Amino acid sequence: MEREFIVLCGEHYNPLGIIRSLGEAGIKPIAIVKKNEFQLTSKSKYIKKLHFVNSIEEGFNLLLETYANEKCPPYVYTADDKTMTHIDQHYDEIRGRAFCFNAGKPGRITFYMNKDNINRIAIKHGLNVLNATVVNKGEIPSGLEYPIITKPIASTMGAWKGDMYICNSEKDLKEAYGKILSEKLLLQKYIHKKNEYCLEGLSVAHGQSVAISIASSYNYILDNGYSPYMTVRNFDKPALGEKLKEILKEIGYEGIFEIEFLVDENDQLWFCEINFRNSTWSYASTCAGMNLPYKWAEYMRQGKIDSDFIKKVPSDFTAMVEVHDYANRVKTNKISKLQWFNELRKCKCRYFLGKNDLMPVLSMFMHKLEGKR
Repeated sequence: MEREFIVLCGEHYNPLGIIRSLGEAGIKPIAIVKKNEFQLTSKSKYIKKLHFVNSIEEGFNLLLETYANEKCPPYVYTADDKTMTHIDQHYDEIRGRAFCFNAGKPGRITFYMNKDNINRIAIKHGLNVLNATVVNKGEIPSGLEYPIITKPIASTMGAWKGDMYICNSEKDLKEAYGKILSEKLLLQKYIHKKNEYCLEGLSVAHGQSVAISIASSYNYILDNGYSPYMTVRNFDKPALGEKLKEILKEIGYEGIFEIEFLVDENDQLWFCEINFRNSTWSYASTCAGMNLPYKWAEYMRQGKIDSDFIKKVPSDFTAMVEVHDYANRVKTNKISKLQWFNELRKCKCRYFLGKNDLMPVLSMFMHKLEGKR
């Protein structure tokens, strides 16, 4: 019996990277896609069979009823926190019937998606974490040192990034509370970042075997989010790597992950979060010769990561989220179209265009054109 590869996701270029990674390795996955007003992920040429669903719950039930098989369990991939939370909270239903990202028991990943909980384990293992206080919305603790940034206690709560506000005073915080949707928040010391440092990797055997494939930093900085143009390198901080491996081992995590840090003006790293799922930048790892979705399945079967998994990343490796970068730099007249096309041409990874899979991008542009009519 053939073992299936299943991507449970929405219409986004993050899961599109999973599907392309598998497809470029010769595997055509099944896609269970939550309906959206436009199609992106679902237009990939690599999809073997496509299901549209109305909700994460419906998609999970379809997965269980149609594909979960104890004799030949499929590999299941997730690319967003809400889907990961649902699978994590229902892990007993899928355990033994499919290989999925997990931490050994129901609710354990959800527990560490809580920013206070993940900060505590990061501090325990010697990482630098900016001072933070957990509050209910509307609460203003005494002794706060401004500036601060407001964050939902978990990415699945409230408006997620829409609930993040930089506050320079108590007045700013009170105004932010009037807009914030999340009822539980983290108020964290805010620093002006010099850059960010994003690590992509995989973990098997409940954290006993871990590899960090790439480290990305941004070629320009946006204060209110990630930059869509980056330089990709090998991870070269072994002491930090050991601390991160111990964290994943204590959590017992199996799956693809991303770990994010802020870089301050003194090049000090400050821990931000762990994404217990595939993240968008993992496709850059595939383009660099380290295919995280494909290799995670292989290493789950053998119970450890091969010693030769890490490949040397070329020194000129850049990656771009083309649509967002064009909007950020060309449409605002920061650079010319000619300069932008030259930089795009040199990129080793293009998150929307991919390599030989154009229909997702064409579908997206057709949707935009139809919206202008």
